[in-house]
Amino acid sequence: MSKKEIKIVNIVCSASLGQDIPLIKLAEALPNTEYNPEQFPGLVMRIRDPKTSALIFSSGKIVSTGARSMKKVRESIQCIIKNIAKIKIKIKTIPKVNVQNMVASGSIGMDLNLNSLAMELENTEYEPEQFPGLVYKLPGTRATFLLFSNGKIVCTGTRSETKLREAVDKLVKNLKKTVKT
Repeated sequence: MSKKEIKIVNIVCSASLGQDIPLIKLAEALPNTEYNPEQFPGLVMRIRDPKTSALIFSSGKIVSTGARSMKKVRESIQCIIKNIAKIKIKIKTIPKVNVQNMVASGSIGMDLNLNSLAMELENTEYEPEQFPGLVYKLPGTRATFLLFSNGKIVCTGTRSETKLREAVDKLVKNLKKTVKT
C-alpha cells in the first residue's frame, strides 16, 4: 500500500474590512471587477496573483475563494485592500480571516470497492449510474469525502489543515476496518 497524499486545492474564507465600500466607484475604477447589483448585491473581484476571486459587499464584508494556502489567503486580502486604496479608501483594520471551507484532493493509496463500502459504511450515497464516486459524510466531523475506486479522494467541509489531516486519518482508519471485515 502506498502512502496517502493530499493537498489543498481551494480555501473559502470570509473577512470584514470594517467599513462600507462604494461598490459602483470600485467597479468604475478597476478593470478586474464585475458588478451587477440588479442580479447580485456583491462585486466580483478577480485577482491574478495569487489566483483568487473575491465577493465584496457594500458593508465591507468579503468572501474569498481560490487560494491554496493560508499564506495565499492573506496575500489575496492584502491585494483587495490595495485595490480599494486606488479609490482613496484606506482600510484601517487588519481583517480577521475566517475559513469557511477547505477543499482538498489526493490519494489514499488503496483501491476501494465502492459497492461494498456503500453497504458497510453509514452516511454514504452511491449511485454509479449517475456519478462514479461514493459520497461519505465522516461521522463526528464536518468532513465529507468523495471516494473513487482507484483510491483518489476529494475532501470538503473542514476549516483548518489540522482538521483536514485528522479527517483523512480517520477516513483511512474507517476504510481499513471495513476492508478487513
